[in-house]
Amino acid sequence: MATVIPMPITNNGALKLNRMLQLCSANLPVGGFSFSQGLEHAVEKDWVNTPEKTFDWIDFNLQHSLAYTDIAIIKRLFSALMENDKNSFIRWNQHLIACRESSEFHLADVAMGKALVRLLKQLHKIDSSAYQEYYSLSEVSFASAFTIAATLFELDLLTTQSGYCWAFIDNQVAAATKLVPLGQTQAQNLLFELSSGVEQAIDTANSLEDDEIGASLPRLAMASAWHETQYTRLFRS
Repeated sequence: MATVIPMPITNNGALKLNRMLQLCSANLPVGGFSFSQGLEHAVEKDWVNTPEKTFDWIDFNLQHSLAYTDIAIIKRLFSALMENDKNSFIRWNQHLIACRESSEFHLADVAMGKALVRLLKQLHKIDSSAYQEYYSLSEVSFASAFTIAATLFELDLLTTQSGYCWAFIDNQVAAATKLVPLGQTQAQNLLFELSSGVEQAIDTANSLEDDEIGASLPRLAMASAWHETQYTRLFRS
């Protein structure tokens, strides 16, 4: 009879996976699902009106906006926290906030960042006192707060970046489900298709030099700015 070799069980790995899922969960009380990130006005303008166009809109923003700003800067924020380099963290946090091209994008970023910081302070058995100086910044980007949370949860850089991408995709698909609208099966197919592009976005982000960071998508910026005066809105502006 063949000898059965038991598979190793790594409880720590399971815990980290669950921490990542918690951080990326739609139940995380940061208000992310209050904002459409420009998608609501894109639907209003009829730029996005099918599952295919929804994929194109979200994937393009992932590959050409997030990859060149949030995901690339998360790498630098992560390094700053690991090296306890507060000045570098502050500089990249400010750089990221400056990349927001509308008052709505700015509002969403700092409101979600503030909410996540507030949550981290209140989590039991998580000692976040070492990051008190970072919490006291006048404005904390959501990506910055997300990176702090990831280090508190002992997640590595790739997991942090992957989780952040998933949170963005999940938010956008949830918004599109209401706005386009999409059926539940169509939404799940989109999640499968869009998540396949996360690795490419992260590879792009991690290959960038400091002076290559930044992106400008005029149509996205216009959609966000115009959303503020849209006649009817489901999402916050």
